[in-house]
Amino acid sequence: MNTNDNQFELSATTLYGLEPILADELSAIGAENIEIQNRAITFTGTKETMYRANLEIRTALRILKPIYSFRVLDEIDLYKETFKFNWEKYLDPKTTFAINSAVHSENFNHENYVALKVKDAMVDQLRTIYGKRPDVDIEDPDIRFHVHINQEDCTISLDSSGESLHKRGYRIGQGLAPINEVLAAGMIKLTGWNADSNFVDPMCGSGTFLMEAATIAYNIAPGVKRDFGFMNWKDFDDNLWRKLLQDAKDRERDFSFKILGFDESPKAINIAKDNIKNAELGWKILLKVKNIQDLEPDILGGSGTAIINPPYGERLNETDTERLYKIIGDSLKQNFEGFSVWIISSNKQALKNIGLRTSKKLTLYNGSLECKFHNYQIYKGSKKSKFLTNE
Repeated sequence: MNTNDNQFELSATTLYGLEPILADELSAIGAENIEIQNRAITFTGTKETMYRANLEIRTALRILKPIYSFRVLDEIDLYKETFKFNWEKYLDPKTTFAINSAVHSENFNHENYVALKVKDAMVDQLRTIYGKRPDVDIEDPDIRFHVHINQEDCTISLDSSGESLHKRGYRIGQGLAPINEVLAAGMIKLTGWNADSNFVDPMCGSGTFLMEAATIAYNIAPGVKRDFGFMNWKDFDDNLWRKLLQDAKDRERDFSFKILGFDESPKAINIAKDNIKNAELGWKILLKVKNIQDLEPDILGGSGTAIINPPYGERLNETDTERLYKIIGDSLKQNFEGFSVWIISSNKQALKNIGLRTSKKLTLYNGSLECKFHNYQIYKGSKKSKFLTNE
């Protein structure tokens, strides 16, 4: 039980492999009683903690506030127990709402059906009170709820984030296979890069890694350009929110190194330029149309950290994919001395064609694809033995 009456339970969802990074971020903003779960972190905090988590955390997808928990065996239990709760605290006939659900139970087969039964119980209760019911709005609801069923345990939470937190508000265009912003930020954190050297994306596409790196480098809160679900709650504290926004802006800092993005596609570079301009990061990121084969050391500006998200092979044949990965490996050996290079790919066979010994291997998921996130330390000097493959 919390000793601080102003504290309450919260949870933050994330992507597989990013849980320790998220736990560290939550600790840094004052969250307490942090416990790592599978793709989630539970913690306690105040309203300020909840607001700051949405504004400042880079590796969370949603910040949830549990409001009602109960045991459930079947759909009848689900409806009856949901109906018992006083939904008038959060809803009235003029309030639109939506329900997301996550189910891990032998008693329920479909997440959408669970959301439907919870919705039925909510609107039926409110209809008995007001004579009419609130409307569901999947796209832009006033209030969003989250239902989680783990075997026989059901928890209904308020979703304080609204839209998923990976939607930073800066993307206006995207390439063929854009990476999730939360995954991009988590990957940058996993590299250990701490804004203490250059950051390079040699195949930058629409620029997600570059923009996430820039907000880290300049300590720009990732949520400054968007709204959140808690802003529609009855207890929203606008003064507190404005204070936290100003505090976040006051903590922005200078960055003395370079953030460099390259791509062989002029179209991709133009999309990246538009996104970066919309994010108000234009002068902080340098972009150039350039094939990875042509990235000479003087262009890269010495040492630093690089992240590469090459095609995995879905749009290329096997021979072309393996050839591409060999080209990437050759360029790393010739041009990236002094760099710590990280490559993510779901194509394990193609990764062998990089031809470098991996210093570290992590498993992540890009959407539904299980990927390997490999680190290659490109040493200066003639340490040719370091370039032997070790796959």
